[in-house]
Amino acid sequence: MGKHTKTAGWGTPPEEALRVTVTGPIAAFDPSSTPGFTGDKDSGTALLSERGAVLADLQELLYANGRSGDHRSVLLVLQGMDTAGKGGIVRHVGGLVDPQGLTIRGFGKPTPEELSHDFLWRIHRALPPGGRIGIFDRSHYEDVLPVRVHNLIPKSEWEKRYEMINQFERDLVASGTTIIKCAMVVSKAEQKARLAERLERPDKHWKYNPGDIDERGFWDDYLEAYQAIFDRCDSDAAPWFLIPSDRKWFARLSICELLIHALKGLDLDWPKADFDVEAEKKRVAALTE
Repeated sequence: MGKHTKTAGWGTPPEEALRVTVTGPIAAFDPSSTPGFTGDKDSGTALLSERGAVLADLQELLYANGRSGDHRSVLLVLQGMDTAGKGGIVRHVGGLVDPQGLTIRGFGKPTPEELSHDFLWRIHRALPPGGRIGIFDRSHYEDVLPVRVHNLIPKSEWEKRYEMINQFERDLVASGTTIIKCAMVVSKAEQKARLAERLERPDKHWKYNPGDIDERGFWDDYLEAYQAIFDRCDSDAAPWFLIPSDRKWFARLSICELLIHALKGLDLDWPKADFDVEAEKKRVAALTE
């Protein structure tokens, strides 16, 4: 996804430090760590503001090229345990760019219509068009995560889906979409604290789901399911990154940097004007005030 230009605060760039082939097994991963980053919360928060401006400029460049017929796009896939902060990434990282160049789609329990099609049908319908950054809050990986953990379909069916996903992503990359897949990892202690906060604050009651407590009982099963997707669906063309998410500022900074790296890798330039610039300058100069 392009060459890395060293950024202040990063001893190792996040596209290297957070790649699942480097971080090791998810079961042994520290959700409060800050891999590759040498600064603290204050410096990280300040850096996010600075890098957000860079991201916004690159996103405008992508959007401008899309308006001129470039079919390329970027897809950010967010997966994670409940309370890991996927919504926060949508708001605080997606919110750094012009919304007209962004498409956001969340994937919950499939509707009856979606269930009447193959599991990738609803994903195809939500892909970002050329010139856009698409963010998936959950994704096609739901069909090998909770589906696997809860035995919603026979193992013989969900086992086939890993290669179906790989082929889908290969085709997507070949058609011009850059894929960044982020698994946001929160600790049990931090999840408990965030769930408790949701109950203490009336403005967060809408975010609380009693079912999250039930899902917590399958924690180790989910870790096993996540490790399976890393082992079977990570590739250089569609890489998986582990995002430690106990520190929200670090998760947001990391994903911002991954998006910047992906956009720089497209090596975009401003599209050429499809009109006579000099003639238009003369027309504008001749306008009366």
